[in-house]
Amino acid sequence: MASYTETAETIECPVIPLRGTVAFPHIPMTLELERKMSVAAFEEAYKNGSYILLLAQHNPLELNLKPDSFASVGTVCLIRQFMKLPNGNVRIVVIGEARADVISLKAPHQKDGVWHSSCVMVRVFSENNTRACALREETLDAVMDYVVLLPNYSKELISELDVVTDNGYLADFIAANMFTDLAAKGKMLEIKDPNERLSYAFKKLIELKEIEEFRKEINKKVHARVDKSQKEYYIQEQLRVLRSELGDDIDSDPESDVGVYKDKIEKSDMPKEAKEKLLKETAKLSKMPINSAEYSVICNYLDVCLELPWETKTKDRVDVAAAQNILNRDHSGLDKVKERILEYLAVRSFNPELGNQIICLVGPPGTGKTSIVRSIAEAMKRNYVRVSLGGVRDEADIRGHRKTYIGSMPGRIIEGIKRAGSRNPVMLLDEIDKLTKDAHGDPASALMEVLDAEQNKAFRDHFVEFPFDLSDVMFIATANNLETIPAPLLDRMEVIELKSYSQNEKLAIAKKYLLPKQLKRHGLTKSKLTVSDGALSAMINGYTREAGVRNLEREIASLCRKVAKAFVEDKELKNVSVTVKNLSKYLGPVKMIPETVSGEDEIGVVNGLAYTESGGTLLKVEAASMPGSGKLELTGSLGDVMKESAKAAMTYIRSHSEEWGIDGQFYNTKDIHIHFPEGAIPKDGPSAGVTMVSALVSELSGRPVKNSVAMTGEVTLRGKVLAIGGLKEKTMAAYKAGVKTVLIPSDNVKDLDDIDTTVRENLEFIPCKTVADVLTNAIVRQ
Repeated sequence: MASYTETAETIECPVIPLRGTVAFPHIPMTLELERKMSVAAFEEAYKNGSYILLLAQHNPLELNLKPDSFASVGTVCLIRQFMKLPNGNVRIVVIGEARADVISLKAPHQKDGVWHSSCVMVRVFSENNTRACALREETLDAVMDYVVLLPNYSKELISELDVVTDNGYLADFIAANMFTDLAAKGKMLEIKDPNERLSYAFKKLIELKEIEEFRKEINKKVHARVDKSQKEYYIQEQLRVLRSELGDDIDSDPESDVGVYKDKIEKSDMPKEAKEKLLKETAKLSKMPINSAEYSVICNYLDVCLELPWETKTKDRVDVAAAQNILNRDHSGLDKVKERILEYLAVRSFNPELGNQIICLVGPPGTGKTSIVRSIAEAMKRNYVRVSLGGVRDEADIRGHRKTYIGSMPGRIIEGIKRAGSRNPVMLLDEIDKLTKDAHGDPASALMEVLDAEQNKAFRDHFVEFPFDLSDVMFIATANNLETIPAPLLDRMEVIELKSYSQNEKLAIAKKYLLPKQLKRHGLTKSKLTVSDGALSAMINGYTREAGVRNLEREIASLCRKVAKAFVEDKELKNVSVTVKNLSKYLGPVKMIPETVSGEDEIGVVNGLAYTESGGTLLKVEAASMPGSGKLELTGSLGDVMKESAKAAMTYIRSHSEEWGIDGQFYNTKDIHIHFPEGAIPKDGPSAGVTMVSALVSELSGRPVKNSVAMTGEVTLRGKVLAIGGLKEKTMAAYKAGVKTVLIPSDNVKDLDDIDTTVRENLEFIPCKTVADVLTNAIVRQ
């Protein structure tokens, strides 16, 4: 049975959108109208003496209102007072007449126009029975329990509630004056039954009371802690004064923080300047409260400075043979790096005062740059520390932050020295080419002082604030690309380039290091899993294509996982032997199709050699001609340098067409297309010049090119063949592809000593000074 009665009346009236608040019936409300549409709605209602509908927006920040931007229930109000303000706003006082269910909303025809609503105005009348009275009394008690928890509550507000006899009005009054949650206010407006509305208000009051009690409990605990800290501070200050009066210096007490720091500073081997600075900081510390923020800042500063190895050094190994054994034990190949370190140790044996060298190892990923540095440290009997520079973009990461800031710390260089525990470690500056810069400074510029042998004797970190000698540190940086390293920084380092590993080097690394490492990691032994040399070679050629051995190690790990699974599934299995024949059973089909030369001599197709990040590769250059007007088409994702090489090749052929039996007017009567296969891979560089000349001469003269010949070299307009880089990797690719003869620039003959022994023994190298030498050895004679 309903506990109330209601009357309904359909009306039309202007709408004022409310942001962040809700109007209730019979509750006075003051509003300041800022938006033009709200002012216009007020003026229309006041002029016509009509009602005005106050309707809450769902999103207070929404500017472009739509019909679904409003709540479905609002409050119909009468305007009691208004005042126009100097800034153009209007302040009005309204009082709610009744709830209103919105039937429809009519949007204005123009911007900032008035919204109109057709709505049903519902007046609700409560029945004052026993249940309603009991609910009202319980709610009033809940109101009293809640307001006494508030720091400043209105006694007039409480006295006004004492005379309320209507449950609906009481519920609306509580919602308007005590609710802070907009959603709760909106729900209260939607409930028509006065008793149900008051029950909802009672429930929310209990929730608000619990929240306020919890807040008071937290504040009480916080104040208790603060009072305790202040009490401790006062007691400590009183003790300090009393001991001072008795002639007892608290700072000299070995049990106090100040006494401990003073003792450590006096016993340390740091320079006099540093000691004086730290003693001053200790004096400041003695005058500060222990719980202050600055106290912890100074303690952190003193701890860092005292942990630095001011004079602690390790003794270098001068036994070159022992150092060489360690380097060879841990790494196969990398001969230039090993030789450079052994030379340094040899010179140190004659001149112990020799300053440390600053070296930069540059090479493709996975070639052992990082791991060789750890072996260098062991070979020299020095501590090893790694400083990662990848992604560092703030100068403070190198020089440190000022110690005055809470949470400040020294830069990565000083932090690395502290971790190393000696002033002469081997410090790896990893990924130095990945440094970036932003508004906080350029870390590469900060590194220039670190890596300058003339300046790093007195390196000043912003945190430490006095000089630290870095001249005994051996800095070894690693990088993949020299182009991104600033020239002044690069000038301070001795660059040693690490090329890609040869087939034999990869096989040796796999057998000696990678396979044993993965066997141990997967809980296998040599008796359980054996991998033949042929299988390892097949993995190198058929499942990886890289300069280093990182992917090769992943494939070996994958093989170990498959074998481990086989042992788990077959309990009777004793051992597994992996050979070339059954390798695909564990690793699947071959991932890399091997590059091979054509089976016959072809016209317009030449075997070129290229150097990529993953090593050398055989590149078949194709040329085709057709009747046309002399257009030159170049395809295959070619860079600007390679396109210019193609133009130089065309110019050379035009000026020497008669020598090779080519029509002198071919550039007017034929279109030429040069294509480099694997078009998805970008290509650039001048070393394909002789390859393009040979392909064009073959196509235009109709004479094939020997399929067993590969070539590399830059070409000039005069037909000279210039030196190129990456000869070791290129010749390895030629050897794998089945090439018999490689045409190289004469200036590269000196690089033949660096080529793999197996490659050198199985390939014929023909030095060429001019394009004529190349064509003589490449074009099939008729």
